[in-house]
Amino acid sequence: MTPKTTLTAALAAALAVTTGFAALPVAAHQHKTAAAAMPSIVQVAVSTGVHNTLVAAVKAAGLVETLSGPGPFTVFAPTDTAFAKLPEGTVATLVKPQNKGMLTGILTYHVVAGKVTSADLIKLIQHHGGEATIETLGGGELTARLSGDKIVITDAAGGATAVTQADVMTSNGVVHVTDGVFLPG
Repeated sequence: MTPKTTLTAALAAALAVTTGFAALPVAAHQHKTAAAAMPSIVQVAVSTGVHNTLVAAVKAAGLVETLSGPGPFTVFAPTDTAFAKLPEGTVATLVKPQNKGMLTGILTYHVVAGKVTSADLIKLIQHHGGEATIETLGGGELTARLSGDKIVITDAAGGATAVTQADVMTSNGVVHVTDGVFLPG
């Protein structure tokens, strides 16, 4: 197998090397209640105070319902500071109604199907010779590597972005906060 893997293979490998609990359905009622009480990905993003641009973009793209749905999803969530690194006027242009398709493509490039924790990513990186390629919901690929003790994600445009806060658990997946915005190419 090459050092790269698709998301499907990545998730299978991650589940094979973990305890398997993530693949089990919630059986006890109290667990369903606890999961329902936990905020969704969108609720977490709204509550942080550092993802205002991301939340506005998700609303403009019409993705609130999807990212509030059952998932599970893994979201690499750029902060407001990360969006501010883009060329001036980029965000204002993307949130215009006529650019909804482009915006949706960029946002879904930050989302992976399934719940992939930082431990899963690290295991995949190590298992695949130092890098793991994961497929996004937008149909693109991201490459994960380790740089010291940080997970660094490289997008199709060659931009390297660090995960600055990993494993923010939600009712419908997990959020990894990033210091950059992924660009599909």
